Amino acid sequence: MGRIIYSMLMSLDGYIAGPDGNIDLPVPEEELHRHFNDEMRQTSIMLCGRRLYEAMRFWDSPDRETGAEVERDFARAWRETPKIVFSTTLRDVGPNARLASGDAEAVVKNLKAETDGEIGVGGAELAAHLARSSLIDEYRLYMQPVVLGGGKPYFHAGLSLKLTPLGTESLSQGVTLLRYAPA
Repeated sequence: MGRIIYSMLMSLDGYIAGPDGNIDLPVPEEELHRHFNDEMRQTSIMLCGRRLYEAMRFWDSPDRETGAEVERDFARAWRETPKIVFSTTLRDVGPNARLASGDAEAVVKNLKAETDGEIGVGGAELAAHLARSSLIDEYRLYMQPVVLGGGKPYFHAGLSLKLTPLGTESLSQGVTLLRYAPA
């Protein structure tokens, strides 16, 4: 059975994007990027909301074969990881991705039962929906030493959870990984 993990970079005040919707967080440098590359390679399948998927399509581009090796490595890991995109507005998705229609809860329950390993969740709205259905097994909050002052929160407004700490880890660029499981 798969384990569903919601994982995002966020500001100290709890936002994954700034007030204008842009991801105003510091870009991961090489060492931190390698951490995320390893995380992507451990992901059996990635569940994406539309907005996050559209932002991550950047890594599907053949242009990602230029630039730093750590970025090319992430692009390869991203392209190799199967993706399911939950959207009511998209009509098509890129390589190694498929659109999910219908009830996200039912799709994810079936996927969790059929998948071995980690199932990543990207996107605050999708994560909130799955959290309300008690489908998320672990929350990974990558706290960056920056305050955005508002924007899109990691935890959706109105979502109430009791969590148990699983541990912390200090990473490069002053990032602290906080891990939690539902209590």
